[in-house]
Amino acid sequence: MGTYLNPGNQGFQTIRNDIYVDKTGLIDYVNSTIDTPRKLTCFSRPRRFGKSFAAKMLCAYYDKSCDSRALFDGLEIAEKKSFEKGLNQYDVIYLDVTWFISTTKGIKTIIPDLQNSIISELKQKFSDCNLTEDNSLPRVLSNISEQTGNKFIIIIDEWDALFREAKHDDALQKEYVQLLRGLFKGGPATDKTIAAAYMTGILPIKKYGTESALTDFLEFTMTDPAKLAKYIGFTEQEVRQLCDDYDMDFERMSAWYDGYSFNRMQHVYNPNSVMKSVINEEYANYWTSSETYESLKNYISMNFDGLKDDIVAMLGGEEVRVTVSTFQNDVITFKNKDDVLTLLIHLGYLGYHAGERRAFIPNQEVADAFADAVRGDGWGDIGELLQDSEDLLEATIRGDSDAVAGALERVHSANSSILRYNNEASLSSAIMIAYYTARRFYKIVPEFPQGKGFADLVFLPRKATDKPVMIIELKYDKDADTAIRQIHENRYDGDLKKYFGNLLLVGINYDKNAAGTNAKKHTCVIETI
Repeated sequence: MGTYLNPGNQGFQTIRNDIYVDKTGLIDYVNSTIDTPRKLTCFSRPRRFGKSFAAKMLCAYYDKSCDSRALFDGLEIAEKKSFEKGLNQYDVIYLDVTWFISTTKGIKTIIPDLQNSIISELKQKFSDCNLTEDNSLPRVLSNISEQTGNKFIIIIDEWDALFREAKHDDALQKEYVQLLRGLFKGGPATDKTIAAAYMTGILPIKKYGTESALTDFLEFTMTDPAKLAKYIGFTEQEVRQLCDDYDMDFERMSAWYDGYSFNRMQHVYNPNSVMKSVINEEYANYWTSSETYESLKNYISMNFDGLKDDIVAMLGGEEVRVTVSTFQNDVITFKNKDDVLTLLIHLGYLGYHAGERRAFIPNQEVADAFADAVRGDGWGDIGELLQDSEDLLEATIRGDSDAVAGALERVHSANSSILRYNNEASLSSAIMIAYYTARRFYKIVPEFPQGKGFADLVFLPRKATDKPVMIIELKYDKDADTAIRQIHENRYDGDLKKYFGNLLLVGINYDKNAAGTNAKKHTCVIETI
């Protein structure tokens, strides 16, 4: 066993020693690609979403230098017809690019250093082969395969690390791409040498214009994961099972860590945060706590028309339209706000509905990261409004209608065009911003079907809180009493009375024509049932 060649199964053994959610079905997919035109797979997803776990799992399964059968006993892959196909059958080359960068003496020489390190281990293993003093990894692999008939499986973790760590070094990036092309560009040499390859990283494969730098790879990404969507994170069924096994509140787990949604998988959870929540028996911000907010601040503060309004809209629970196809898959090439939003999708800060081409903030954990990021220069009063949202919620619960109306006046005067509403729909978005903190305690449902129609906003308390149910009805250029009357007449309170505790009816009106020294544009009426 070596560092790069046939690294063994210790990495996956360590993973199995802890709480483990079975993701070995991914092996069955990779098995299906071996020695086919689909044998090159790139599966990108955000940091802390299990990329390295998957890479170590694949190493343990394919590496011919060890016996991993017992490690997979009882797991999904052991029940698949393909289980025996690749189990410890291949020479595996494994490369963690982030680790290699951290150990190299200088990043400028990383490409020759990387090749020399792997070639050194190859020469030890295949000492009977006639290998010249060649310093080209693709040629050395080709020579070995020619002389032995061996085929390799190549697994690259954090493949895109160079594009993030040396983001302005075009020459180094192109040198790296040339190495990857030499290894994986289709043709007779590659067909004889590579049985399959699996690359994983945060970013999809770099584009040059509209062309992928590695056209032979089949890509699965956060904007289009296709059949691999269930391997991006934890599925709802997997999280429910963890909550049952470790006595955790599934509803709170969902609010904190669910929200990523794909055509084939509607509920995908952040796996790292779920596991830490189970281990610590607490719901908190685990994923973003390990990374500075500076990068998020920098991205969302870029001077692209409409970007800040889109961020504010998403903080208010809205989805925003985004075109993902123009993104160049790096961290410096931005032409418009869509490129920035697309990067945030790949980084895991935004979810994405491909069918509607809309981005959104997926859960409470990520929403808190955005809220922290907008508390600073360039965001006007938005950060302060989010900070004040806790006071607004408490004022509502205690029935202080004047305080609620005053808070909404401040929201409307904030320095953001998204908060300058001209109808009930845009008023609803502003209300969601104003009640930002309420998401910690409530599931907020816009256009809630109830009684004879749809209540504008219903706040359903989560199990672990004693907060009352709230129905908020909005009016524009009418009056707050009319809003309350509509709740009663349409029986919006209906089945909501079954909730234990008080039910608050909140009527809010905005009068754009209010004039005079003491006139108020916002009025509020609160009734307790």
